[in-house]
Amino acid sequence: MLFKSAFGALFCFLGFISHAVLAAPLPPQISSISTVAPDVLALTVRTGKVIHGRQQPYAPQPGDRVITNDNGPHRWLKRRGEYIGALVGRNNNIMFGFDRFAGEPLDTRLAERTQTYAITSETDPNYSKKVIPLRVSRKSRPIDMAQVDLWDFEWPVEHRIYLQLSKPLLPGASYRIRFTQELFADQIYVHQPDKVLSEAVHVSQLGFRTDDAVKVAYLSLWKGNGGAQKYTEGSRFRVLNNEDDKEVFSGTVKLSLAAEKFEDIYERNYNKTHVYSMNFSEFQQPGSYRICVDDIGCSYPFPISEEVWEKAFITSARGLYNQRSGIALKAEYGSYVRPRTMHPDDGLKVFESEVPLMDTGNGLNARKADKGNFHLLNKHRTSRLVENAWGGYADAGDWDRRIQHLIASRYLLELLEMFPHYFAELKLGIPESVNDLPDILDEALWGLDIYRRLQTPDGGIRGGIESEEHTRFGEGSWQESLTVMAYEPGMWSSYIYAGVAARAALWLQEYQPDLALVYRRSALDAMQWAESSYKNHDYVKLSHKVVDARNLAAIELYRLTEDDVWHQLFLRTTVFKEGWRKLAEWQNHDQADAAFIYVQLSEGDPMVKKNAMAAFEKTAADAVEQGKKTAFRWTKDNPGAWVGWGVLSVPQTVNLVRAHYLTLDKEFVDTTLYAAQFGAGANPSNMIFTTGLGVNSPKNPLIRDQRVSNQAPPDGITLNGPHDVDRLRDQWTLKLLDDVMFPPYFQWPTTESYLDIYSFEPVTEFTIQSTIAPNAYVWGYLAARPPTRDEFN
Repeated sequence: MLFKSAFGALFCFLGFISHAVLAAPLPPQISSISTVAPDVLALTVRTGKVIHGRQQPYAPQPGDRVITNDNGPHRWLKRRGEYIGALVGRNNNIMFGFDRFAGEPLDTRLAERTQTYAITSETDPNYSKKVIPLRVSRKSRPIDMAQVDLWDFEWPVEHRIYLQLSKPLLPGASYRIRFTQELFADQIYVHQPDKVLSEAVHVSQLGFRTDDAVKVAYLSLWKGNGGAQKYTEGSRFRVLNNEDDKEVFSGTVKLSLAAEKFEDIYERNYNKTHVYSMNFSEFQQPGSYRICVDDIGCSYPFPISEEVWEKAFITSARGLYNQRSGIALKAEYGSYVRPRTMHPDDGLKVFESEVPLMDTGNGLNARKADKGNFHLLNKHRTSRLVENAWGGYADAGDWDRRIQHLIASRYLLELLEMFPHYFAELKLGIPESVNDLPDILDEALWGLDIYRRLQTPDGGIRGGIESEEHTRFGEGSWQESLTVMAYEPGMWSSYIYAGVAARAALWLQEYQPDLALVYRRSALDAMQWAESSYKNHDYVKLSHKVVDARNLAAIELYRLTEDDVWHQLFLRTTVFKEGWRKLAEWQNHDQADAAFIYVQLSEGDPMVKKNAMAAFEKTAADAVEQGKKTAFRWTKDNPGAWVGWGVLSVPQTVNLVRAHYLTLDKEFVDTTLYAAQFGAGANPSNMIFTTGLGVNSPKNPLIRDQRVSNQAPPDGITLNGPHDVDRLRDQWTLKLLDDVMFPPYFQWPTTESYLDIYSFEPVTEFTIQSTIAPNAYVWGYLAARPPTRDEFN
């Protein structure tokens, strides 16, 4: 009954959207005209409109057929020989229909002809007579997708058309653009480069804290088949106040990186154009501003204020809240609403599987036996029910809650430890905000509690909860009809939990001593179970991730209990007793979390502490140097990481932040500030890759609940973002875009490779551990750091 009433309430809240085909044809429309260079006009043309499918009660009709034997777990509904959608839910009484699309394509052959355009002006003598562009170039990409049948898709498209003119435009002059063959109606463009929004000017839409030592914007443009756009070094840019349009700062444009220069060890330039920087770091006056480049145009607006990073962090942390499983998301806590999900009181049954997460492809595939991530999970399913199996955070396109998500709880607890006074007072606007615990601790406990509930009587920790397969088409998490299972306890998951639970117990001692004892006991039981399993394991070779989790749990338990047995276990398993080592080495170790704890201990092995400290300093120095090589000053904690899966959308500076905390080296925090700009909007797409922030953020992330319920995305979800195009050759969505993308996708620059398409997983997906958690951590650090060195601690 609770399930049905919640679902009905959601229908009432969202209202009904008709699936009728749009009546009138929708011709291409010019959505904006701007300049991207003094002598280049840019026309933005949009085609097509989607009404997304939505759920509605299913009324069976004679002859209806449900097709379940192809295309995965979906239950396709066929009526009068045509697929009309899919059945969802446990009772097959709801239908999710396909999308509807209306729109006429742009005649691109006509759009690319110079003779199509004629520009005149009564106020610019150079255009007193008809002027034909010298060249026309174009780039086109989809901005949404409509699944109109089982394997039939339509695409709203955004075209950017660049008209290379023979003479620069005159500021203040008015121009008429005429089009042949009635491609478009006449357009009037008034050239006001101090007001017009230009695609070529990029700046963080989050803005800057007044004391940020790095305030920078960028100028760049790739014109599709027109190639790289060059600008003039030494050109003037200005910072204008949005309230009164007054100039408050000016400077000169400088080359950041030329198109032919490499940006990382893979000898790649990810921009395919020249990128220029505009530095206004010394400006500190609070307000709302825009960056304008003389004779070209302006950026999106941005703030300068004391609260910039704090507001960003709160939104990012609320991204975790918006991915909570097991509760309803209510309007009083945000605009995104959703019924209670995956809770046993609503009839959900969770069965035990006799395979630990670490043995599966969703974990470590430790026995190299899983075939497709779900094979072993299903093969070892039992009929035994797992009680009280609910909670945690769900990832993007699935409802899984795996032990890897505890990275979020660890990072939140680490922020609290670094800045206890700041985070003790900060409110996140979550249901627990009324209690006496810091909100950041409450959120960390939400992520942790699911695994404590899953703990077996002998102490073992299950690796999480997983459905038998990827979700059914059109089904919301509150309607899950697939079989749901909990993993068997495993040593890897038990070690991970023991470390985070021990840290939570340490912090709860100050706030709730009784609860601290509960977590202390739980952490010790998990550790003892894991140690027994480790002693008796029969794996041919254990992944270093198991050893690293053991090492981290040992040092956390030593801090909590002061029992030297855990200190000795840490020393036996640390790589830093062997001399200088990197914090992380691919397929060898990643012990940065444990090292960060150890170097801060008042006691300990001096040589191990020295080696670990040297590793932080070397990692930070490498990140600084890497950042200096990139056009947009992004960097990587790991120089060998390839671009994708959050490398550009998330500041890859967790260990750089830690190094700054340990050393207060100004260059480390400045590099972090630079690295945080790309994902915040200072990029060629002028998009902030965290939902609900800035002027231009993703509208179509891979969030099934959002798509099913026809809502705007929940706030605070940081997506994978741009991806190295050369590593996406086999991606299925791209194979559908041959007639849509221009130039072909694999010719686009990586920094402009984000497509706001729901099913384009490499860029629109996210995970708790790889995007939301590290993004919140870095933004939280930038929010909480004191203005001066003397105020730290």
